[in-house]
Amino acid sequence: MSYQKYQDNTRNIPEIDIKKIPPDKPLAVTVAFLVVIGLMIIFSASAQKCIDMGYTPLRFFVQQLLGVIVGVVGAYFLSNYHYKNLKNKSFLFAIIVIILLVLVKLVGTTVNGAQRWLYIGPVNLQPSELAKPVVVMLMAGAFCKGTKIFTKSKMLLAYLPILIMVALIFKQPNLSMVLLLFITSVTMYLCAGGSIKLIAGLGIPAVTVLLLKGLQDYQSSRIMTWLNPGADPLGAGYNIVQSLVAIASGSFWGVGFGNSKQKLAWLPEAHTDFIFSVYSEEMGFIGCLLLICLFWSLLQRGVIIASKCPDMYGKLLALGLTFSLCFQGFFNMWVASSFVPATGVPMPFISYGGTSIMVSLWMVGILFNISKENEKKIRMQQNVRYL
Repeated sequence: MSYQKYQDNTRNIPEIDIKKIPPDKPLAVTVAFLVVIGLMIIFSASAQKCIDMGYTPLRFFVQQLLGVIVGVVGAYFLSNYHYKNLKNKSFLFAIIVIILLVLVKLVGTTVNGAQRWLYIGPVNLQPSELAKPVVVMLMAGAFCKGTKIFTKSKMLLAYLPILIMVALIFKQPNLSMVLLLFITSVTMYLCAGGSIKLIAGLGIPAVTVLLLKGLQDYQSSRIMTWLNPGADPLGAGYNIVQSLVAIASGSFWGVGFGNSKQKLAWLPEAHTDFIFSVYSEEMGFIGCLLLICLFWSLLQRGVIIASKCPDMYGKLLALGLTFSLCFQGFFNMWVASSFVPATGVPMPFISYGGTSIMVSLWMVGILFNISKENEKKIRMQQNVRYL
């Protein structure tokens, strides 16, 4: 067959509708399990709290379910929206997030000393959660064509909006989210082929200055409490001590769904920051192993999707989204288990929070799209071979 005839035949190949391509099945099953487990444990951990507040026991469960519905709708849209189109819109998304963060600073709601939430009608929005996928998009666009750090375009279109977002989030204060965004950005740079020596040279002094000068009193106190929580078990160390009691009470098989005692009166923020402690008490070691395996499976599928993507932007985008979700999930487990100092990091898909579950599902939707585009190209190549 002549080359001209080959080209004529390839033009006659019908375009494959991406909507007819199923998303990555192992990833879909993994996320479905995480969402279902999250809804179950949120109901268990929050029912008594809702009753004490004078609400129906299903209040937090229903609100989380609404967040899941919105998240699934957004994930479906993003799974069919070509991921490369996000590259040119990432700066616009960053501006929107910055505006929302400024509004939080001006008229946001303060809870437990942190000003992180913005009420828009009946919707309670946490803009710092929106910063996670936006930072990943900006970093993927910045390093998809090279790892040279100091260029004018990267400084203005990537670093500047990221620094503004990080500064506004730090002022809320939300140091845990700042650390997550920083570690995600560094990981993406290294995955793109960046220099470890350069990161060490710039990052170590910056982290040192942050720890010595940038921490507030309560943040420094958390570090000291983490080193010796038993020194003040009824004061500064109360949360982590009660969390460890809950985890230890679960033993191997757990006390059974809904039977946690720590959630009733002793464990603060049982449905958010320390939901893993309630889960551990009720589901035991076996349940914890299942949850760890699910997040590990999510990490594995994300890396596989990234490895199959033919372009660097898609690779970095998939790696960044996957790392952000999985690192946050494991970090929440580390906090509850006292492996790291206590921070307000929710567990994706599991902890209560409408914005968190919506953003997490939207990030998965982008992963679905990358996997579907990979499959679409494979099918097109197969059709060409059959000519």
